[in-house]
Amino acid sequence: MLEQLERTLREGADRPAVLGCTRSGAVTVRARCGELADLARQYATALHHRYGLRPGDTLGVAVRPGPRAIAVLLAAHRLGLRAAVLDPAAGPDVLLARLALARPALVLADAAAQAVAGWARPLASRARLALPPLAELGPVATVGPRHPGCAPALTGSGRAGGGTPPPRYEGDGDAVIVFTSGTTSAPRAVVHTRAGLAAGLRAVDALVRPQAGAAVLGGTFFVLVPALAAGSSVALPARSARVLGRQVARLRPDETYLTPPQLREVRSFTGRVWTGSAPATAELLARVKRAGAREAWGVYALTELFPAAAVEESEKAGFDAGGDLLGHPLPGVRTRLTGDGELLLAGPAARDRYLGQRPDPWVRTGDRARLTADGRIVLAGRCKDMVLRRAENIYPSLYEPALHLPEVDLAVLVGVPAGDGDERLVALVQPRPGADHRRLRSDLQGPLERMGSARPDALLFAEVPLAGRSRKPDRAAAARLCARELSGR
Repeated sequence: MLEQLERTLREGADRPAVLGCTRSGAVTVRARCGELADLARQYATALHHRYGLRPGDTLGVAVRPGPRAIAVLLAAHRLGLRAAVLDPAAGPDVLLARLALARPALVLADAAAQAVAGWARPLASRARLALPPLAELGPVATVGPRHPGCAPALTGSGRAGGGTPPPRYEGDGDAVIVFTSGTTSAPRAVVHTRAGLAAGLRAVDALVRPQAGAAVLGGTFFVLVPALAAGSSVALPARSARVLGRQVARLRPDETYLTPPQLREVRSFTGRVWTGSAPATAELLARVKRAGAREAWGVYALTELFPAAAVEESEKAGFDAGGDLLGHPLPGVRTRLTGDGELLLAGPAARDRYLGQRPDPWVRTGDRARLTADGRIVLAGRCKDMVLRRAENIYPSLYEPALHLPEVDLAVLVGVPAGDGDERLVALVQPRPGADHRRLRSDLQGPLERMGSARPDALLFAEVPLAGRSRKPDRAAAARLCARELSGR
C-alpha cells in the first residue's frame, strides 16, 4: 500500500493531496502530490546520508499531523526504520520513560513540538501539552521551518537536498511503535511489523474502497494512506468544533472519518461516515444519517489490531438482543473468548508483540463480549483498568503515582459515566489525617498539570474504598462514590 501511494503521488504530481481549511471552512491546499513525494525523498536522503540511519533503527517522531508527518513516515518506511510516535499530550514523565525503552537513534520534531518542550512550555501546559527537553530523548533534527533555538534542520533547506535517494528497503521488520499503557517504570509499547501494517492498510482499503478524485475527511494514518493511494484528496479535520462543522459543509466529503465526540459537533453530513476510537451508539449513528449521511458505520479497532470489525447503522439499529453490536469480524480476523468472557482477536493486521516481549498471535482486548450464532461480536463492557474520555484511552496506572505526595495516603483515578458512552476522569485523593486540604489541593496542581491530556476533570478528597483481603482500592466503589459526589454538586 505504501509503495502504491508513492506511485500515485508521482503520477498525479499536480493533484491536491492534503487539504486544510480557513476559519470559514473554505478549502485550502496544504500539499500537492508531487510536493509530498519530493518531501519524502528529501527526508529519506537526509536520514540516510546525513544521519546514517539504517534498517532497524528507531526514529522518534514529534511532528504535527500534516504533509510533513506523512512524508516522514514514508521516508522511514523506505529506509526500513521503525517510527516511535511521541505524543505531547502524554506528559513529560511518561514520555521520558517510554522513549528510554524505545531508544531512538534520532528524534524528528517540528518547531511547535520544540517550543512545547522549551520556551512555550508554560503556555502549552494550559492546552495540556507537555514534552520534556527533547535532547534528553536523543539527537534531534528539525522538520519544517526552523525557529531560533530549534535543533539543526533535517534537510538544510526547504528545497531538495543533495545526495542520491537511498535504495528502498524490501524486507520485513518493525515498522512502528505505539505506546499504550503500563507505568512510568514499565511502559508498554505495541510493535507492528511492516507486514502487519500493510495488512491493516489493505483491510481499510477493502472495507472503505476509496475512489480516485473523491474528497475524504480524516486525519489518521490508516485513513490517509489508503485514500491518497487511491487518488483521493484528504482534508485534515479542523480542531475547532465550530470550524469543523463549516469544513464539512463546504467540503461535502465522500468519506468522513471522525471520532464520536467530533461527530456530535457536526450538524450535516454527506456521503459515508465512519467512526471509532470510542463507543458509537445506535442513536449516534442514526443521528448522523438523519443529518444527511448515506451510510453511518461504527468501526471496532484497537492499537493492537486495526480494524477488527464494522457495523452499519441499519444493522445496529435492528439488533435487540442486548449489548453493543460491533458486527462481523473483518476478513482474516479470528475471535476467541476466554473463560471469563474476554474477547481475544488475531489476524494478519495484529501487532507482532509488545516491545521487550515475545510475539503472541492473540490480542487481549480487555473487553467482555459474546459471539452470536452467525459470528458477530457483541460487547458487554470493559474488563481492563482503563478510562475512555473523548475518544482517548487513559490508563490510571500511568499517572496515579504522581498523586502520592507526602500528605496523601492513597489516590486513584476513576471514570464516571458522562453520557453516550463517554466518561469523566476523576482523581479521588485520600489525605493523611491532619493534612491541610487547601494546601494539598495547591500542591497537587503541579502533578495534575504534568498529566497533559490525562488531567482529571475533577479532584475530590475522600477515603478511597478498599476491597478483598489484600485491601486494594475498589475502583468500582470509588467510581460510584465520585459519581454521587459530583451529582450532589
